[in-house]
Amino acid sequence: MDKERRKDGGRGGGGAWEARKCEGGCAREREHVKEKEIEGVSEREGGREGERERRREQERRAEQACIRQRDSVSPAGAEHGAVWILCGQSFVRTPPPPQSTPRLLSRAQRRATQPSHLARPASYRLPSATMSRREAMTAPQVPTGTPTAGVNATAPPGLGPKDEAFSKLKNKFMNELKKIPLPSWAIVAIALVAILLILTCCFCLCKKCIFKKKNKKKGKEKGGKNAINMKDVIEGTKMEALKDEDDAETGLTDGEKEEEPKETEKLGKLQYSMDYNFTENQLIVGIIQAAELPAMDMGGTSDPYVKVYLLPDKKKKFETKVHRKTLNPCFNEQFIFKVPYTELGGKTLVMTVYDFDRFSKHDAIGDVRVPMNKVDFSHVTEEWRDLLSAEKEEQEKLGDICFSLRYVPTAGKLTVVILEAKNLKKMDVGGLSDPYVKIHLMQNGKRLKKKKTTIKKNTLNPYYNESFSFEVPFEQIQKVQIVVTVLDYDKIGKNDAIGKVFVGLNSTGTELRHWSDMLANPRRPIAQWHVLKPEEEVDAQLSSKK
Repeated sequence: MDKERRKDGGRGGGGAWEARKCEGGCAREREHVKEKEIEGVSEREGGREGERERRREQERRAEQACIRQRDSVSPAGAEHGAVWILCGQSFVRTPPPPQSTPRLLSRAQRRATQPSHLARPASYRLPSATMSRREAMTAPQVPTGTPTAGVNATAPPGLGPKDEAFSKLKNKFMNELKKIPLPSWAIVAIALVAILLILTCCFCLCKKCIFKKKNKKKGKEKGGKNAINMKDVIEGTKMEALKDEDDAETGLTDGEKEEEPKETEKLGKLQYSMDYNFTENQLIVGIIQAAELPAMDMGGTSDPYVKVYLLPDKKKKFETKVHRKTLNPCFNEQFIFKVPYTELGGKTLVMTVYDFDRFSKHDAIGDVRVPMNKVDFSHVTEEWRDLLSAEKEEQEKLGDICFSLRYVPTAGKLTVVILEAKNLKKMDVGGLSDPYVKIHLMQNGKRLKKKKTTIKKNTLNPYYNESFSFEVPFEQIQKVQIVVTVLDYDKIGKNDAIGKVFVGLNSTGTELRHWSDMLANPRRPIAQWHVLKPEEEVDAQLSSKK
């Protein structure tokens, strides 16, 4: 037993050693296996990389072969459907006609037949070299003339190239309209406005062309009307030759031929009367009426009045009342000139018809001149005479003055405003004047009140705008006179009168008209221009009509 135990014990010890030995060998084997595995892994990785390179090279060669074969396809092959198209990155042939026995499709065939929206992009790379040259050669064929997926897929069948171009232009135009950041109604309104502008421009151009044609036609017609007829010219020359022969027979020259009467401008006519009082040495002139006077105003009428005086002295001038807006006025006024009968033969009576204008110079319509040495004063002379163009008066111009009149009946207040004067006579050596204005309120030849304006130095067109008031009761307004005198101021000596004018009682012409307008428009200022008259003439009128 002990021997067996020792044997077993020895076996047991040896078993432990063997076990340890086996464990060490296993460890080494495991390390060796690990090393082998690491080496195999590295070899496999290197092989995979080489395999990838080989696959890439195969794909590249297959593509080049497909391109070469596509370029080398004959026309006959193209007629039988040997057409190559690009699908993804590979060129495949269109599928052949359907066969009776179905067959499985490869990956390349499935990719070629799938819709365009599911096709892979051009940058996609195949995972493996499954698309070999043989698969590319055996790809399904599409009949010639049928469009591929993604190319003209939206084009409707049966449209020609013109229709396709029109549809493309229409789609492009609609896309551009959608890009405009405006609502549809605004775009429609803009389009309508543009169309209207184009139509108006076309209408204007057409109208202009039509008018040009009409003007040309009228010019031709006028030219035809005004064209010289050679027959008339020949007949006219014959008639002139006959007239010359008649003149030669009668012995008349060109200077002795009778002048043809020229048509004189009709200025109307005037009816007047004349008589002489031998006991009082008075020439009585009556202005009865005028007729057929020309229209001097814009409304087709005139405001006529008559001025009467004797030449050559012109000391006294008389004026009739102004008749508003008429061409056939009736005056019925008489004027008296104190002239000795012995001096009457060398004088000429002048009756000039004027058109009254409140704010400008009065226009002379025409006049009648009657020499006194040709008048028979044994009886009253009354006749019509045609008006002739009035000659310009040679009387020295003294200037004009503008003033306004205003009367308030309830307060008994008469206001005179001296506004301005113009074109005054030169009174100083330097060719200027120092004018000022005096205003006198007179009644029965007596000066009741006197006022004057300021002096304006070195001017012939002074501006005053100065107001003066007088107390005149309503019962006395018809009996007073306002005398306006323009004088030249001198430091040394007497102030010289430039001109004078008066309104009110016994005034005539424009002065009477101004006074009547003031009375007809109470509380309202009435302004008017007046021509200055010589001081002696106005004083004579004032003294004779007391």
